[in-house]
Amino acid sequence: MNALDDLPIVVIGAGPTGLAAAAHLHERGLPFTVLEAGDAPGAAVRQWGHVRVFSPWRYNIDPAARRLLDEAGWVAPDPQALPTGAELAGDYLQPLAELPQLKPHLRYRARVEAISRLGLDRLRTSGRDTTPFLLRLADGDELLARAVIDASGTWRTPNVLGASGLPARGEADVAAYLEHALPDVLGADRGRFVGRHTLVVGAGHSAANTLLSLAELAAVEAGTEVTWAIRTASPARTYGGGAADALPARGALGSRLRAHVDAGRIRLLTGFSVHALTPTGGRVSVVVRHADGADESITVDRVVAATGFRPDHSIAAELRLDLDPVLGATRALAPLIDPNEHSCGTVPPHGVDELAHPESGYYAVGMKSYGRAPTFLMATGYEQVRSVVAALAGDWAAARDVQLDLPETGVCSSDPAVSASGDDCCGPGPTARGLSTGISGGLLSAPISLIALDAAPAGGCCGS
Repeated sequence: MNALDDLPIVVIGAGPTGLAAAAHLHERGLPFTVLEAGDAPGAAVRQWGHVRVFSPWRYNIDPAARRLLDEAGWVAPDPQALPTGAELAGDYLQPLAELPQLKPHLRYRARVEAISRLGLDRLRTSGRDTTPFLLRLADGDELLARAVIDASGTWRTPNVLGASGLPARGEADVAAYLEHALPDVLGADRGRFVGRHTLVVGAGHSAANTLLSLAELAAVEAGTEVTWAIRTASPARTYGGGAADALPARGALGSRLRAHVDAGRIRLLTGFSVHALTPTGGRVSVVVRHADGADESITVDRVVAATGFRPDHSIAAELRLDLDPVLGATRALAPLIDPNEHSCGTVPPHGVDELAHPESGYYAVGMKSYGRAPTFLMATGYEQVRSVVAALAGDWAAARDVQLDLPETGVCSSDPAVSASGDDCCGPGPTARGLSTGISGGLLSAPISLIALDAAPAGGCCGS
């Protein structure tokens, strides 16, 4: 027996994917510890608790987790109902984390600062694969592990506003005026938007949800203005297929958003590249740079950055990672999820082989595994951890028997009245092998009135 076998497998993150990994580890009889930076399971999910995911409960529950919950007499929610983030955390993740099979193995307020090999930096090769992982926490504590499953997600590392992948000039100076994706416009954050002009930047479904909430607020609160800015030349991907959409919830979101734009309640700017932001008399001046180099400015009170997310691999800087130079996913996974080629519904089945790094025993799973690709589905994360845990248990036949059913239209999220969580594509809709999104996938092609600035390259199905 290898000395590593006596050490736990450490899971980073107690969100849906991390807790699913814990459930599979328990079923396989493997020792494990779950480290969660927040003070409760699903800490990131709770941040967008006011938003509904687009998929019904039956698609949002990991099979291994469901087996454990059922054994404990859990009363499952209506499988057809669409949960909010708060319900997903409170009615599923919290009971799962409280089970006696998992609870003793969860540590909260345990933020991982670095991962390495005990006594070895990245240069040392001899004995590496039989040397324990060393995890250092923010409080100075250190843990040893046989393997690491990093399900820490990307919520804390949003993309910048600057169109070149760099922060716009002055972006840090206007932090007081910037909002993270999915603010609670009609609830806890209402006071920051009433009677003010808000600019929403982004073409994904998190942007769409925020825009619809702002339009609802503007209808009852005088002086509330809404401007929507996208880098592309057309909002067709965001609008979806309307009544013709194979997923009615997504069609409802697109139809409602389009109606607001057509009626002038939301001003749409296309070809919008954020160049600079400057505080101006209690407001913020946003300078737009056109493709020809010309500048134009708009002055607003708040800016919502709904521009997606990116992974932070800095905690694994001393590990040997094989990352695709474009997406920041593993080199084997990247071509399967590239948003230039794929929608959420056209990602092929993948598991441990596509997630493996040269650093044996380290796996990034869930949203983090997708790097900057906005095509992740929660069900994909569940299949990832099932495959990875099977491999760690030595069951390579099961590990490589990956099965993945994806939404027929490649939808990522949908209408907040019945719907969506954001650019992380939280769950699947009706199962089938997916078709690409775009006009051929059923999106509307009727002309709309735009305020055209300049065209920009199209983004993925889930974000700008």
